[in-house]
Amino acid sequence: MVCITMKTSIQVVAILLLAVLTIAAIDFSFCNGSHDVVCPEREKQALLSFKQDLKDPSDRLSSWKVDEDCCKWAGVICDNLTGHVLDLHLRNPPFSYPDTSLGGEINPSLLNLKHLNYLDLSGNDFQGIPIPSFIGSLATLQYLNLSDARFEGTIPHQLGNLSGLRFLSLKGEMDVENLQWLLGLSNLEHLDLSGVNLASERNWLQ
Repeated sequence: MVCITMKTSIQVVAILLLAVLTIAAIDFSFCNGSHDVVCPEREKQALLSFKQDLKDPSDRLSSWKVDEDCCKWAGVICDNLTGHVLDLHLRNPPFSYPDTSLGGEINPSLLNLKHLNYLDLSGNDFQGIPIPSFIGSLATLQYLNLSDARFEGTIPHQLGNLSGLRFLSLKGEMDVENLQWLLGLSNLEHLDLSGVNLASERNWLQ
């Protein structure tokens, strides 16, 4: 009777051990598969074109290399499962030296980032260029911060197309023709227009 019990116990232990090993193998396979996810080539090329039009005197984007996965680049956050580019964190930190600022032009290649929901270019120095109107076509954006980046001119009304925006900061020396475009931002939770000249707004409170 004792022998039968011991035999049964050994069988139970063996079955449990086999189950644990099977689960571990499945988990390893899943993790290994996720590790192989890289950003799509089209999105990588879009970022390289974007970089090409920027001025980067301190070489902040030195990790943005052709032979590297763009999900490993500084400031780039990707989806862990699909590899799609989700976030661009390119803010110039406060109290940084002036030559760490990014400048130049904003390349419309960003339109190829079809899953981009976070764009932060704040604190940089774009030397008086206007905010590009095509930014209003980045349909998946939820966070847009262009504050204190020396954009000038008129805020493009196309930003009103970004219906998914929850955060919008345009703090700086810019103008508006009107504020009607804000009506399109139905999900907006935070808005900062500090420093923006509202004197030319012709349809205020209409």
